[in-house]
Amino acid sequence: MRTCFPSCSRVGSAALALVLLAGCASLTHDLKNPGPSWPAAPSVVAHRGASALRPEHTLAAYQKAIEDGADSVEPDLVATRDGVLVARHENEISGTTDVAALPQFASRKTTRTIDGVAITGWFTEDFTLAELKQLRARERIPLNRPANTAWDGQFAIPTLQEIIDLVGRESRTRKRTIGLVPELKHSTYFATIGLPLERRVVDVLMANGYRGRDAAVFIQSFEVSNLKALRAMSGYRLVQLVGVPTEAPYDAVAAGTGLTYADMITPAGLAQIATYADVVAPHKSIVIPRDANDNLGAPTSFVRAAHAAGLPVHVWTLRPENPFLPAGLRAHPVTSPSTRGDAAGEIRAYLDAGVDVIFTDDPALGRRAVDGFRQR
Repeated sequence: MRTCFPSCSRVGSAALALVLLAGCASLTHDLKNPGPSWPAAPSVVAHRGASALRPEHTLAAYQKAIEDGADSVEPDLVATRDGVLVARHENEISGTTDVAALPQFASRKTTRTIDGVAITGWFTEDFTLAELKQLRARERIPLNRPANTAWDGQFAIPTLQEIIDLVGRESRTRKRTIGLVPELKHSTYFATIGLPLERRVVDVLMANGYRGRDAAVFIQSFEVSNLKALRAMSGYRLVQLVGVPTEAPYDAVAAGTGLTYADMITPAGLAQIATYADVVAPHKSIVIPRDANDNLGAPTSFVRAAHAAGLPVHVWTLRPENPFLPAGLRAHPVTSPSTRGDAAGEIRAYLDAGVDVIFTDDPALGRRAVDGFRQR
């Protein structure tokens, strides 16, 4: 707990109480701005909400994640035609909404090139927020999560503001900080169509009272130039997401720099990341690769090297269904796409490897694993 100035000790008890209530308490209980040491490691981020239990990126998924003990929730952000930030894993929304079934939007189907790949479907940037609110969410991977289809058609696409409002209400009710870990999706693409994401996310966060490094906020991206721009325009903590080593940040591809994720996970690459970001968040295979039998191998030196560069490590994504688990942690029948195996065992392996944050689709399971790890 933060303390008052020494002069507090020289006033009477009544005055001291007033000072504590008016001054120190405001510092101690600012749930949105708990300070740069928050959260305590290791912590749990609900990846797209409790997405193993509810359709991802819905208020219901974020609500469930908070109920299940997540320290933070992670909304992926894209823009509408009228410039509002909404939560979708991709700006192409036919896989996560019922848009294809709505005749009033049939003419919106089109083909766009996103990060160098031609994609046909319906895109958030072709809809106003009012139009998007006519859609309803659907489970993205029904073969893996058939139970989630029971909620198909029930939930709207949430805005970033609606997620902030939910997090704020739940933080106050539960008297604990609940963080926001927004990811900016396809920043280079959105900039080219006149809908840059960076200033929009900063403006929304600032308008809601989140203050720079003190805020319970980490802004993420797989790209690099947008994080550098964010560093110049805000004090929020930034996360460099790192994909598998054979891939590259799209802004680097577009600019022809030759930078790859393989370059970024070297000691020199990590030192460069530390000049503009506060955290590195690698694909889980970079921390613990799989062996020839698809079991977890020995941890690499990545966590040690990242920590040496001053970068905490956030690892993604730990999911409970068999296809996402190492072979030795799958449950019978092992060929089932929806059977859930020993996901807690996988989480424990990453905690033992020294990661600071886990991203999980099942935050209740993640909460139990982290709490058990802390008690050892």
